Amino acid sequence: MKAEGSALQAATARRFSGPPPRRLSQIFEDLARNADGAISMEQLRDALGDRSFATLLVFFALLNMLPLPPGSTLVLGIPLLLVSLQMVLGRKTVWLPRSILTKSIGIEHFRQMSERLVPRVRWVERLIRPRYWPFANGRGDRVVGVLALLLATMITLPIPLGNWFPALACALLGLALSECDGLLLGIAVSIGLLSLALIGAILGSAGALAAFFIF
Repeated sequence: MKAEGSALQAATARRFSGPPPRRLSQIFEDLARNADGAISMEQLRDALGDRSFATLLVFFALLNMLPLPPGSTLVLGIPLLLVSLQMVLGRKTVWLPRSILTKSIGIEHFRQMSERLVPRVRWVERLIRPRYWPFANGRGDRVVGVLALLLATMITLPIPLGNWFPALACALLGLALSECDGLLLGIAVSIGLLSLALIGAILGSAGALAAFFIF
């Protein structure tokens, strides 16, 4: 047991040795400040570099938390499904179809979105750090991917106000993975279970109401 603990500490130390990578809030700020035109999904993916899985998970989850027209989560949930499925399959780099990579966000819209989201992301980033991570280096990706895939499936369901809590849990999962924060992972899983229970209750109530009127 002691040997396993030492191996985990050594793996984590190797992962975080050298200069720390830019955090998500800094990436968004740099893109919003330096871009001179619309920002494509391909530009965003390239800006994320080797943290693209975790950070794309956060990014697409945050998009699903914004107040958007009904039906938007069905479209925005698809990238989440693709990213999380590739994590489950153990891919090393993110693949997104050309139809998604060529999608772009107007620079003014992106700046407004960044102004809204960056302060919240930065607040969370101040709280997270490598601690209590239950997986050896690189082995948490698939577990997080399975949880994110379940949450992404829930996000795509056409349930009024049913996507916010799963999207929050998915964003926290990505942040926990990016920093190997086991405490935040536990919080994300708890919120995910709560959202699953909430959606189950909504579907159950809708089914009972429909049965009442039919019969």
